[in-house]
Amino acid sequence: MSPRGVAIPDLRERLFAAAERVVARDGAAALTSRAITAEADCAKGVLHTHFAGLDEFVAELVLDRFARSARQAEALEARVGEATVADNLQEVVVALMDALPSAVVGLAVTRPAAALHTREGFRSGVPAFDAIQHAFTAYLQAEQRGGRLPADADPATIALALVGTTHHLLMTRVPGRQEGAEATVRRLLDVLLRS
Repeated sequence: MSPRGVAIPDLRERLFAAAERVVARDGAAALTSRAITAEADCAKGVLHTHFAGLDEFVAELVLDRFARSARQAEALEARVGEATVADNLQEVVVALMDALPSAVVGLAVTRPAAALHTREGFRSGVPAFDAIQHAFTAYLQAEQRGGRLPADADPATIALALVGTTHHLLMTRVPGRQEGAEATVRRLLDVLLRS
């Protein structure tokens, strides 16, 4: 355990990762401030020193993971012409689903204070599905200019369909059944990119 009064490097990420491990191992019902700090090997009160409570913490975890996923989606443009268009898009979608465990998302939408804080974060500009959709559209337009997407394809509609499906899968998937979600995304991309 870190000594009292000593700064803990990357504390937010350490707490976020600990929370994800607790949820993965013990389920959403086991997610308490004490369980998180014990998993992170921190003092019991450290979470409440940095967050107003568990609801704010859960919301900040979801906002952080969305922002991370948006950055990964924005990095797609650097991959234009590499691998396949479907593989590049699938990689980002799978990473997004991995970054947002369904149990954590469930907490963020079912706990009223967490849901409110999450919505406020999105309204204040934290990137979410809209940023990911924009990044997918920009990537697909670049691939279209390079000839790897048909000239008559509609990048904005493809991006919208992919983001909508990803949202649906995040909200309805069964923990531990990632393969089914990945197969669904692959089938959707096969249809969308065939046009």
